[in-house]
Amino acid sequence: MRVKDVMTTVVVRISPDNSVRQAARLMFDNRVSGVPVVDDEGNLLGIISEGDLIRRTELYSGANTSQSGTELAADDRAAAYVKRCSWRVGDAMTAGPVTIDEDASVSRAAKMMQDRGIKRIPVVRSGELVGIVSRRDLLQAILSTRVDDTPVDDDAIRRSVTARLGEDTGLEGSDLTVAVSDGVVHLWGKVETPGCRRAARLLAENVHGVRGVVEHFPDPYPQ
Repeated sequence: MRVKDVMTTVVVRISPDNSVRQAARLMFDNRVSGVPVVDDEGNLLGIISEGDLIRRTELYSGANTSQSGTELAADDRAAAYVKRCSWRVGDAMTAGPVTIDEDASVSRAAKMMQDRGIKRIPVVRSGELVGIVSRRDLLQAILSTRVDDTPVDDDAIRRSVTARLGEDTGLEGSDLTVAVSDGVVHLWGKVETPGCRRAARLLAENVHGVRGVVEHFPDPYPQ
């Protein structure tokens, strides 16, 4: 499944010349935590998020939000001041956001969200914003996935399990023997750890057409 199959295409967006107050209103009214910033041609420039807005000086009246010269160089202090105090979205936004191509897999989108700790990713086509894919979109994709009940023969199951053992789990297929009878996978071989045995079993269980898995691994701690 591709990102373009699950992404939201009607995306709230804002211009870099709009005010941060307008950005805050868009987030509040649309119940989103971030808004893509685009130019007149629809090219993605950045994201303005709740995180950017909570750094605003309006929230710290009377508090000293500046950092000392020992913490930031002059240019960095100036940039931080502009980001914190400017009314323009273009100054307050986070530029160069993480993006993903519409033809990327949903598994890649999920990994990017997990690795970077983000909730949504702008989807671009040649730099132009065409959608947003969020954690909610990925959950919806899981819920809407139909279970394929097409019969699969035992030999096809055996080939699939054998091929994926090395690719998906890091276990070498040559260390394991796979046999299938009436959709039940039988696993033999030398598997060193409980974690590796669990991975081999889980992989087999996840192959389409498998009705059950039986392990024939030797006891790693014989009496």
